[in-house]
Amino acid sequence: MLQTGRQLRRLCAAAQSLSLNPPTLLTRRGLKLQQHRFKKNDSTISQLFVPVPVKPSPDDINVGAELTGSLNKADLLKVLNKFYQKKEIKQLLSENGLDNYLQHQAYVSFRRYCLEAQNLPVDLHVVISDILQGAGNVTDIFPYFLRHSKQMFPHLECMDDLKKISDLRTPANWYPEARALNRKVVFHAGPTNSGKTYHALESFITAKSGVYCGPLKLLAAEVFNKTNTRGTPCDLVTGEERRFADPSGTSSSHVACTVEMTSVNTPYEVAVIDEIQMVKDPQRGWAWSRAFLGLMAEEIHLCGEAGAIDLISQLCLTTNEDMEVRHYKRLTELHIEDSALGSLDNVMPGDCIVCFSKNDIYSVSRGIEATGKEVAVIYGGLPPGTKLAQAAKFNDPDNSCKILVATDAIGMGLNLSIRRIIFYSLIKPTMNEKGEKEMDTISVSAALQIAGRAGRYGTQWEKGSVTTFKPEDLKTLRTLLESPPEPIVQAGLHPTAEQIELYAYHLPNSTLSNLMDIFVNLSTVDDSLYFMCNVDDFKFLADMIQHVPLPLRARYVFCCAPISKKMPFVCTMFLKFTRQYSKNEAITFDWLCRNIGWPLQPPKTIIDLVHLEAVFDVLDLYLWLSYRFMDLFNEPDLVRDMQKELDVIIQQGVIQLTRLLRNSETGVSSGARAADEDEFALNRQKQSYLREPKSLIGRGRLTERLLAQGILTPNMLHELKKEWNRDGDGDDDGNEPKKTRRKRKTK
Repeated sequence: MLQTGRQLRRLCAAAQSLSLNPPTLLTRRGLKLQQHRFKKNDSTISQLFVPVPVKPSPDDINVGAELTGSLNKADLLKVLNKFYQKKEIKQLLSENGLDNYLQHQAYVSFRRYCLEAQNLPVDLHVVISDILQGAGNVTDIFPYFLRHSKQMFPHLECMDDLKKISDLRTPANWYPEARALNRKVVFHAGPTNSGKTYHALESFITAKSGVYCGPLKLLAAEVFNKTNTRGTPCDLVTGEERRFADPSGTSSSHVACTVEMTSVNTPYEVAVIDEIQMVKDPQRGWAWSRAFLGLMAEEIHLCGEAGAIDLISQLCLTTNEDMEVRHYKRLTELHIEDSALGSLDNVMPGDCIVCFSKNDIYSVSRGIEATGKEVAVIYGGLPPGTKLAQAAKFNDPDNSCKILVATDAIGMGLNLSIRRIIFYSLIKPTMNEKGEKEMDTISVSAALQIAGRAGRYGTQWEKGSVTTFKPEDLKTLRTLLESPPEPIVQAGLHPTAEQIELYAYHLPNSTLSNLMDIFVNLSTVDDSLYFMCNVDDFKFLADMIQHVPLPLRARYVFCCAPISKKMPFVCTMFLKFTRQYSKNEAITFDWLCRNIGWPLQPPKTIIDLVHLEAVFDVLDLYLWLSYRFMDLFNEPDLVRDMQKELDVIIQQGVIQLTRLLRNSETGVSSGARAADEDEFALNRQKQSYLREPKSLIGRGRLTERLLAQGILTPNMLHELKKEWNRDGDGDDDGNEPKKTRRKRKTK
């Protein structure tokens, strides 16, 4: 017992000399350290921490060997294994924050360190030598093993700090300026075409100062134009541009902005937050939460579905504010028809067929035009100008176009004169809480939002009706439209740049994607009110540019760029932008022209049109970055001019959509080439995407679909065809085709 006591005292002293925290306590059973409390899923969290390699000190003189002699590696291995197999050591490590996963990782590293190092640290060498000579106990290694573990996993020293940084239970307290105000909160609740936004905007326009926060650029631009027309100077702020009412560039007291661009540092008299139900959105919900909790306004007017009332009232309790609810009823009648459309031959003037995929848009448009009727087309990937042009074409009573084919993009942001909404399908791809894609029936909220677009107050079609294309969907639609909107129970949150910077300070060797993963997994959220927004798109971009040397704040901003990871060309240009920025080289108009193949030709096929839409998104990305890095993305005015030209080209393509579909099937390609052969020679090689010769474009529907969705590019198709030709064709000498499959050898 006395010998054990001496060993424990020696170990205690060693731990103190190594400045190990928390302090060591002695018990009869052995050693016990102050316990760290972890979540139940610590083993999963632990796997997120990337170990930092611990390298031996490159000392030329082996002081330990001179003092106690050299160590036998075989004997050393036995000692290490004996140390790691002790139950009390595993318990002690567990109490210091090392679960089974971290213990194993640390032991493998520590063992390699001890066996491969030419010169061990003097203190560790002496302790191991004492153990080998019988003058020490294997438990004496513990302080050195723990020191190694903390070097390998820095989070063990700062887990409490990390958890404090990611404590998101009281987001209302993040905005002390807003909490210092006695804000009046008014909720304008009602369905589409009920006038709720109109009444909120009246308060906004007549106030001394105000801000309108909308979900789309189109809505912000509409409020910008309406407010200025009414004689109240109003600026426009979106992610891509800023427009001043005053030609001199002086800021106005009113601003219409997209919700992500909302300033929570500027005081206003009135703030309007539109489509407040989007606080539940898995990707963007955080922006509505931030706007509601953080706006410094005397009055906050919220517009949206009644399903959000309970959640907002609960949030008001956390901000110590009262909420007034004003209910609105639909201004015009909406009738659910007793029969489905059944056939495209039955479409009539004022009809809008709503589809939930581009392929359906293409096939329905072509089917209707085959009956001799002209159609307008609107879907999310089109530029705003093209959407407005198609909407104007459809709304114009004197235009021959009386039918609209659209996606749920018509749900908000466009004023449309629709007589009847026809759901081509009720199944839509959605994103669940885990970021996984699912095919499911549309929600009650979505059905009400889209169906409500039929019949608009003050237009030729004041009475609206709604039906389905397929008879079997009609009963489901009726059930959806007769149900109240699903109650919204949680609002979104997202890590801020400041929080991630604090994480990076504590974990300097972690990548941005890894930091985001750790933050989300360690975060503490009041799940009765909030949820953590999906960060998969952010992490995708972070992984893509991880190899590009960038400051952390700039890297974070780049990863917030609103681009789709499903568009290869846009992602490629995003990567090129970051590389140019990292080299501190300006992204000039000429550089951009070379890399996108400007000037562009009108589309001849659907693939050409998809590519032009991708180029437009690249120009949008440039403008978004120019607002944040204006020193290097310094020619936004020229890029806006490019967008206007490209918008016109895309409009031409959409007008001729059926012809593009026909050309895609017959293999016609635009063969678009840059005007100056010398200047764009390199560009033609790099931007062969969607500009391949006729023979490289597949003729089958599957090929066309894969190309349109960006899953397969013409370059990939070209490589596949070369492989097929090698497998199926004879060689140049006219010999028989080579057999590529080998018979399996039988044993």
